[in-house]
Amino acid sequence: MRVVDIIMKKRSGLELSDEEIRFVIEGYVAGEIPDYQVSALLMAIFFKGMTPEETASLTTHMLNSGEVMDLSGIPGPFVDKHSTGGVGDKISLPLAPIVAACGAKVPMMSGRALGHTGGTLDKLESIPGYNATLSQAQFRQGLEQEGFAMTGQTAKIVPADKKLYALRDVTATVESIPLITASILSKKVAEGAQSLVLDVKCGPGAFMKTLADAKALARSLVDTGSSMGKKVVAVITDMSEPLGLTVGNFFEVEEALDCLENHGPADVMELTYRLGGWMLVTANLVPSVEEGEKRCKEAVASGKARELFLANVARQGGDVQQLLNLRGKYRSSHKTVLRAAQDGYIQSIDAWKIGLAGVYLGVGRNTTSDKVSPDVGFIFRKVRGDRVNKDDVIAEVYGKDEASLLPALELSNTAVTIGVEKPAPTPLILEEISAS
Repeated sequence: MRVVDIIMKKRSGLELSDEEIRFVIEGYVAGEIPDYQVSALLMAIFFKGMTPEETASLTTHMLNSGEVMDLSGIPGPFVDKHSTGGVGDKISLPLAPIVAACGAKVPMMSGRALGHTGGTLDKLESIPGYNATLSQAQFRQGLEQEGFAMTGQTAKIVPADKKLYALRDVTATVESIPLITASILSKKVAEGAQSLVLDVKCGPGAFMKTLADAKALARSLVDTGSSMGKKVVAVITDMSEPLGLTVGNFFEVEEALDCLENHGPADVMELTYRLGGWMLVTANLVPSVEEGEKRCKEAVASGKARELFLANVARQGGDVQQLLNLRGKYRSSHKTVLRAAQDGYIQSIDAWKIGLAGVYLGVGRNTTSDKVSPDVGFIFRKVRGDRVNKDDVIAEVYGKDEASLLPALELSNTAVTIGVEKPAPTPLILEEISAS
């Protein structure tokens, strides 16, 4: 079998066999197939796509390229949530302890910020002392004690994905639906999740810009996950505006605490409860998503979810008292403000531009080796639909240094549109997709 023949076959739009896909994945991970040949195959897949059977095969062989978390002996059910990436998307932080408080186990393997999108691990690591690189024993202990654990992908978990993602990032093949599907599901199955709820972002601040593309990705994820024996639901959500009132690593931890104390922003609370409701449904703990939402709200109102969150912080090395003491105070000294350019109503705040401005400030990364800052980002005082007068403060802006503030502010100014009429409300949850 030759890689060049496999490339030519896919370039011609033909379906690859399970054996051909296995040959490529195993050879690439072993270092026997060079980057340039895999790059050519990725580009062929980008343009020609893959059948559901090919996508399932790719996912399975990526999963089998490394270790799988051993959760044997821990009573389930095991359920996780994954977001396809957004701006201000701190949902995982309050969601995991809420669902754990309702009786599920949440083995959460998360990622870091890249480009305009934020990363859960960077947010958690903004808590002084927090360790997001757990051994299997530490991961198991968190699941046994608090019902959830938060860790990053290790070198031994799905190594094929680490290599392929790095290559996709530099070959303009990130947005391929089969490749996204295999990347997400191989990691989620490897962490031990039996069921999965996917938050598929749609809009300017998401990788999927249109509802049609988001629906195609959601259907691919649901169908491929189902073919692997997992119960999967995809919730398509709007990412036109930043989610919540904060964009920034520690700022979003603060907002997660607000949610766990039952006074978070309305959009964050709505999405957290909806995703939590579906997680309890797929875990077979409740009969309906409405009952699941009710259970999640009770977990917050009782204080149990907040208690589990702080217990997790302590277990993973974080300083709980310092976290609480820094709340509302941990801010870079390099600050400016985003002001309204005119009187009127805020029509929109472009999530993509705010995300890119956040990279200037130090919230995110241009490359995987870039460092992020914990105490920078945006704190919004006004959002879509709010009335403003000229020069009103729309957001406080914090940067890693003085030089970062000017380009971030220039870009942020272009993100805000102000008009005469108050805009009509738009739905946050666009569609929900489950197995056929």
